[in-house]
Amino acid sequence: MNTLTSAGLSMPAPAVTPAYGGRRIAAGLAGVLLAVVSAQINDHVTEIALPDLRGIFGVSHDDGTWLTTLYHATQVIAAMYAPWCSATFTLRRLTLAALTAFALLGLCMPFAPSLGSLYLLRGLQGLAGGCLPPMLMTVALRFLPASIKLYGLGAYALTATFAPNLGTPLAAFWGDYVGWRWLFWQIVPMALLAAALVAWGLPQDPPRYERLKQFNWRGVLLGAPGMAMLVVALEHGTRLGWLDSPFIVLMFAASALLLVLFVINEWFHPLPFFKIQFLARRNLTFGLVTVGGVLLVLVAWGAVPAAYLAEIQGYRPLQMAPLALIVAVPQLIALPAVAALCNMRRVDCRWVLASGLGLIALSCLGASFMTRDWIRDNFYLLQMLQVLGQPMAVIPLLMLSTHGMAPTEGPFASAWFNTVKGFAGVLGAGVTEGLYTWREHLHSHVLVDQMGNRPQAWTWALREVSSRLNIDAHAALAIMDERIRAQASILASADVLRTMAVIAVLFILAIPFVPTRIEPPKG
Repeated sequence: MNTLTSAGLSMPAPAVTPAYGGRRIAAGLAGVLLAVVSAQINDHVTEIALPDLRGIFGVSHDDGTWLTTLYHATQVIAAMYAPWCSATFTLRRLTLAALTAFALLGLCMPFAPSLGSLYLLRGLQGLAGGCLPPMLMTVALRFLPASIKLYGLGAYALTATFAPNLGTPLAAFWGDYVGWRWLFWQIVPMALLAAALVAWGLPQDPPRYERLKQFNWRGVLLGAPGMAMLVVALEHGTRLGWLDSPFIVLMFAASALLLVLFVINEWFHPLPFFKIQFLARRNLTFGLVTVGGVLLVLVAWGAVPAAYLAEIQGYRPLQMAPLALIVAVPQLIALPAVAALCNMRRVDCRWVLASGLGLIALSCLGASFMTRDWIRDNFYLLQMLQVLGQPMAVIPLLMLSTHGMAPTEGPFASAWFNTVKGFAGVLGAGVTEGLYTWREHLHSHVLVDQMGNRPQAWTWALREVSSRLNIDAHAALAIMDERIRAQASILASADVLRTMAVIAVLFILAIPFVPTRIEPPKG
């Protein structure tokens, strides 16, 4: 069999035998896509339903945060190393093994007898689930013809735009109508169908066990703990006070040291997990940085309006579900449409990217004018901007980054993209939470100071509340405190959204100077 070799990574040539024609490859791609969507849904559903799950398992708030941290840390670590493993143990076998483990762990999760076992199961599930997204990009880059490769990458983009927005509706459905165990079991039918499609659709390559002789053990010992410590620092920074906490300082310092050594090791290793030299490619580097930035903004966009509706208006996930569905469902049409647009030779995908970032910035800016009177309906128009903006931002970035990439370079590209994607989600949550908390404290102090500087107005307000509600002074004081907290929360939410709009605009300003124009491949 002919082989292609690139930078120390040898893989079977991607030519498909007659037994594995277009329909079987399409089925295999659909199976991997379903597997990735199930992993993304599992992450977001359990995260949204975490308050209920903490009550069911009898877990405190602080202990419950480690359930999310363990899943995210192992998920990012798996994304770092799964592409290398797929080239060694074969793409098909790794995908099927990860799917089987993922489903079995989901079945066991509701029966965890202790907090420690729950931690173990959740961490292992993150490891299995993190192996799946890299497989989707690898399949698209390796098997699809150049003329339709962008549509395959559009399927990969569903993991950033479609699946995350299904978390709230599904959490509400399983938790309120079916039963809390299905928050974990929902992935099992999807995993079974995905495994069947993968087993039938993807060809079985010969394993490359000789690669184990050059196994990059330093890359594992340096990269895995370094990334895990960084995820822990970002997810627990706000709760522990960031740099005021010796633990967070230690996590940041240790992760920085280990990751610097990891990069040096990857540069010189003959069979690395990451090809650092790829960063010399201008469009790839721009794409990776911008993908990270876009996902950071999208995490904030998903978190801030939802937090506002939950905290200020008292919405449950069931009441917020339409807001998420209005973004998720149209992606099934919007993503292929944007892919078709970018596939036109007359269209410069950089300006599609600029338009998408502009729509995202506009929606964030519009939402920053929220008041205490806003309800779910006020966000619908802004969500429609996201419907168009998200695919118009993600698809051009994938096109810019993977243009001209050989099939054998797919695992390296997959490792880069999925590690950045997984880490950007953690970074976005940490930045959003940290910025929101800082600004909320600032606005609370300012509002209280203003009331303190106007004692007569404060006294009049208390009397007015007491007389209108027919309550005593202590109850009126509690109501005034709640209103100050609510106003500080709204102002902090507006600050976060304006910051995200600025980030999107900064990426737009970089487009004329950094990425180079590319043309879609000829059919």
